[in-house]
Amino acid sequence: MKKGYMYILQCSNGAYYTGSTIDLDKRLAQHQAGEGANFTKKHLPVSLVYYEEFQRIDDAFYREKQVQGWSRAKKEALIKGETNLLNELSKCQNETHFRNYKRKDGVSASLNAQSSICYINSVNYKKSNGLLIFDLETSVTCV
Repeated sequence: MKKGYMYILQCSNGAYYTGSTIDLDKRLAQHQAGEGANFTKKHLPVSLVYYEEFQRIDDAFYREKQVQGWSRAKKEALIKGETNLLNELSKCQNETHFRNYKRKDGVSASLNAQSSICYINSVNYKKSNGLLIFDLETSVTCV
């Protein structure tokens, strides 16, 4: 299996593009020549701002897909080498996140930030077409 690379480019519009390849120099030249992805073709020039080397291309591809799902702030922390921030930047900030969920009785369902252990008291689920479907009214206790 060939060695692989996961890389991040910064495009002329400031956006980040994440990809993977077996030949980093060749792929960067393709991007610069407008022969790369449609996104980078429209936002030339691009510059390589980060890369990781893997023993196998499939590992690089997996890492590419992982990083593509990250927020801009999390990608910038990776680029700057601030790996200590990655965990904090992984926390969902959406108002619909479970930490911000309000139960039907108006009580906040957020977990106590001082708690170190949380137990799931009950989980309601049903099986449909071979899949388990979980109920959002799961009961959690933190101590």
